[in-house]
Amino acid sequence: MPFPDWVEPMAATLTQERFTGPEWIFERKFDGIRLLAFKNGPDVRLLSRNRLPQNIPALAQAVAELPVADVILDGEITWGERRPAYHVFDIVWLDGRDVTSLSLDERRSLLQRLPLHAPLQRVALLDESKPWERACAEGWEGVIAKRRDSRYEHRRSPLWLKMKCEANQELVVGGFTDPQGGRVGLGALLVGYYERDDFVFAGRIGTGFDTKLLLDLRARLDAIEIPKPPFTKGTGLPRLRAHWTRPEI
Repeated sequence: MPFPDWVEPMAATLTQERFTGPEWIFERKFDGIRLLAFKNGPDVRLLSRNRLPQNIPALAQAVAELPVADVILDGEITWGERRPAYHVFDIVWLDGRDVTSLSLDERRSLLQRLPLHAPLQRVALLDESKPWERACAEGWEGVIAKRRDSRYEHRRSPLWLKMKCEANQELVVGGFTDPQGGRVGLGALLVGYYERDDFVFAGRIGTGFDTKLLLDLRARLDAIEIPKPPFTKGTGLPRLRAHWTRPEI
């Protein structure tokens, strides 16, 4: 079987339900860029879910050094203060074999055997009775629930469900980060809420924007940029690639 040039990634369906069960596993939902990593002999390609090439040398080298002839990994790329992290949660192809027909448990078993080194990171399973509560408490975007017996489907599937944290406060934009990879406009909005006399940093919002909205937001935010953060309380403010704005949006 020839090595594929492209694989349509499996996507999760948004749900408002909250549940657990032995037939489901739960993973953290990362706020980054969906990325497929292709290794075919010495050739390595990194492609976003929109099939845009990504230039991330450290990640390409780590994928190239995997002790397999060919492989396709699926995951999410995020950027910390200094370096990227590729959070790998699935495997689509391994050593000349299309493994999409295997169950998720079987694919995870194959993935477990691969020696992943930074910036490759294996996505851990969450074992809390209510993993979505941990996600919201720790400021994550949410969790993904996946059927253990699910095959890898090239579509948005009801066998993978995303449970997103819903903000109860009215959030106001106080800044934004620069885009990375093939993204345009901005990376994420830096938002907060008012608590008496304080403007408290609440976290980042980086999904749910199309290209037009990203560019429109960037133009509006550039017009109200200020030199220092408007937030008076909160932890986790980014230090790199951050811009600050008057809290008017």
